[in-house]
Amino acid sequence: MNVIKRSGVVEPFSREKVASGVRKACQGRPVTEGDLAMLAQKVEEVVRQTGASQIDTNEIGLSILGPLRELDEVAYLRFASVYQAFESLEDFESSIAQLRADHQADTRPADSE
Repeated sequence: MNVIKRSGVVEPFSREKVASGVRKACQGRPVTEGDLAMLAQKVEEVVRQTGASQIDTNEIGLSILGPLRELDEVAYLRFASVYQAFESLEDFESSIAQLRADHQADTRPADSE
């Protein structure tokens, strides 16, 4: 599978490039190299499931967000702030509010009849 970069250059998909791209967001967080390798593997699996022979970097970035959020929410916010070009505190607040809402939904007891 090939990756189409923003510059138009095409290169082979690399798990190491995925891990490298996320590593900076994970600095100072309790995330190991093994965690990064697993994240990169998950991203590759998701990308390969599309069946496309070429994918652009934007799609890879979107594929990173979910697994990174599961791995470490602070690293997720860091990555998302750059990847999604947060421009204000409101962008962070909106993303944090979504994380909180998701946590509340996850901790709500299931309705029983």
